[in-house]
Amino acid sequence: MKIKISKNLSHTWLIDIDGTIVKHNYYLSNNKDLFLKGVRIFLKKIPKNDVIIFLTSRKKKFKKSTISFLLKNKVRFNSIIFDLPFGERILMNDIKPKNKLKTAISINLKRDSGLSKFQIINEK
Repeated sequence: MKIKISKNLSHTWLIDIDGTIVKHNYYLSNNKDLFLKGVRIFLKKIPKNDVIIFLTSRKKKFKKSTISFLLKNKVRFNSIIFDLPFGERILMNDIKPKNKLKTAISINLKRDSGLSKFQIINEK
């Protein structure tokens, strides 16, 4: 699946942690995280000027171990929001009036499927 992003703009990536980049709740039974297929390659392809914000329902008591895991594995991020509800995440943004660019992209993944089928495509 291709994720088409504007070449001339910076982006904000809101990415869930469990079930999206690491095996869902693996950290609870194994005291560590496990990357899903294709995640590390995908994250490295996010443009350097973009902002990456990880979202998670993990309790704040797991903040240190989660951040340590990401840093140890050289995963770039700007922020992590912990202790979110387990429910749906809703992204809302405006459409740019000049060129009608839709500024919200939403992708729903099958849990623990990884990101190997996804490709970032820069458009004009």
